[in-house]
Amino acid sequence: MPRKNHRGTACLGALLAGATVFGGPLAAPASAASASDSSTGKAVLPVSAFKGVNWADPRDNYADDAVVPSGLSTSDSYATTYAKSRAIIGGFAKLGANTVRLPVNPPSVNGPFWKSYRGAIDAATAQGFKVILGYWEADNAKDGKIDDQAAWDRMWARITSSYAGNSKVYFEPMNEPFGYTSQEWRDVAARWVKTHRFVPRDRILVGGIKYSEDVKPVCADSRLNGTRIALHNYGFWHTDWTSVDQWKADFKERIGTCASRTILDEFGASMTTDLDYNGPVAGSSEVAYIQAATDTIRELGLGSVYWPGLRNGDTYSLTTLQGTGTRLSLKVNNQSGLDRLHWAWKQ
Repeated sequence: MPRKNHRGTACLGALLAGATVFGGPLAAPASAASASDSSTGKAVLPVSAFKGVNWADPRDNYADDAVVPSGLSTSDSYATTYAKSRAIIGGFAKLGANTVRLPVNPPSVNGPFWKSYRGAIDAATAQGFKVILGYWEADNAKDGKIDDQAAWDRMWARITSSYAGNSKVYFEPMNEPFGYTSQEWRDVAARWVKTHRFVPRDRILVGGIKYSEDVKPVCADSRLNGTRIALHNYGFWHTDWTSVDQWKADFKERIGTCASRTILDEFGASMTTDLDYNGPVAGSSEVAYIQAATDTIRELGLGSVYWPGLRNGDTYSLTTLQGTGTRLSLKVNNQSGLDRLHWAWKQ
């Protein structure tokens, strides 16, 4: 999101000391009961089964070249990318997560990096993780629209041809389509669904309108029936709100009656500034916001993907990357923030 200036201002030297989460062998993620799609009779996972984190490029996923999640490199081979990713995903699993959201863009998929980048996706799915692949526009654009339609089409054709058959991979056609009107965006999303009709609808996440901030228009569009819907919400949108109840009301207004389809796949707050998210609000809009977000996730049974689980240099990052080469581990930056995620995830 272009407004997330906080993401580029963090200093790793200011990170809190915290518990260490080591990469390595994984326990299987907790399973969730399946629901039934009334239109098809097919069993699908409820959105509450998505308990995840974003793994982001230090540039906030807006890149003119290939997007590269923190800790990876375009110079790495597939094997090295897989090994690094196995360690990092192992760290996410020890946080209690079972889902990771990864960025894609045309340079990362249509170019040579795709051969290596697939190692991150494959390492995650091999360890039982659900993987959400979301398109981000270039840094030199940031107008909330698809940068190059032909390149975007080629990107999605390549991704879906590789992963439509993998039930653990999910597809988010665009991150925060704020440059489109509601009708325009729903038309774009409906075309994507029609073009990729071989992708099961329950494995498609359509962002809400504007900054993915309101899911109701997407939820009401019959052309998008059966898809999941991605919601974004951040505390810095209203820094003067210090009431948990006010934040809860705001979340629920953005969701309407669509909770059963909604995954909050971006939400976050400062994790490197010593805030206590378990304590009293004490006039902090961030504490009020995180408590409201995690309460709402738990109450409504939403899916949720915290921003970010890992992004180098981001004050919101839940963890810090440690180690070298493929011997990587994650250090938790704020235990109370992780506690609130466990509350949301009923862990």
